[in-house]
Amino acid sequence: MSDYELVREYATINLYRRGAAAKVELNRPERMNAWNTQFGFDLVDAVKATGEDAGVRAVLITGAGRAFSSGADLKDAPPVNDDGSPDLYSVLTERYHPIITGIRRMPKPVIAAVNGAAAGIGLSLALACDLILAAESAFFLLAFVNIGLVPDGGSSVLVPARVGFARAIEMAMLGNRVEARQALDWGLINQVWPDGELSVRADELVSRMAAGPTRSYAGTKRQLNNWLFHNMDAQLEFEAGIQQEMATSADFAEGVLAFAGKRQPRFSGG
Repeated sequence: MSDYELVREYATINLYRRGAAAKVELNRPERMNAWNTQFGFDLVDAVKATGEDAGVRAVLITGAGRAFSSGADLKDAPPVNDDGSPDLYSVLTERYHPIITGIRRMPKPVIAAVNGAAAGIGLSLALACDLILAAESAFFLLAFVNIGLVPDGGSSVLVPARVGFARAIEMAMLGNRVEARQALDWGLINQVWPDGELSVRADELVSRMAAGPTRSYAGTKRQLNNWLFHNMDAQLEFEAGIQQEMATSADFAEGVLAFAGKRQPRFSGG
């Protein structure tokens, strides 16, 4: 991988270093980097490690294979509550939220290089980053509604903060793909590059920022977080509560069955 050095190989994540730049590579290419239990734990650790390492001054997050991340792995059974319902609340609060808040509060710039799909929690991960670069073939998708769920991982605040209410509710309720060029026009992302150039351009940017004024970047993040995301913790908790409500719905059960059966869901509204 270019001239990066592999410094840690998790089960589902690779962590590389090149000077003061770190690269976090999502590494479940056979599942389009979908999030299973191990993936969540590995990414929490990788985000924490890069955040706490004073020698790292900028971070790049990208995906191995043909996707950035396709979202939650629906083949990975979540924990269950005493009543038998899926315990999505614990998954969100114990695994997903520390990743999102860890990136937002990291006192150094974090860049996403989106190759292919960024869907569901994969989209939330990309939007938690400070700058987002995308390949021309990339697309962005708030996929939750397609299986009877609601946006989570902070996307209910991260999306409208970038594109406004009208486009956020369109993405959340219609569940349509937003292609890279449209995402750029909307202000959802920062740059679009030909597929073959994305990696080089992302490496150039993370190297530039790793050599930049780190404390200035950190101060800028604090300012913008205070303006846009000062209620992030409360919103994440609110999201998790509503998502747990959805976990008990008939529509979610139907959405998962339809996904597994590769058919259109037949939602009843229950």
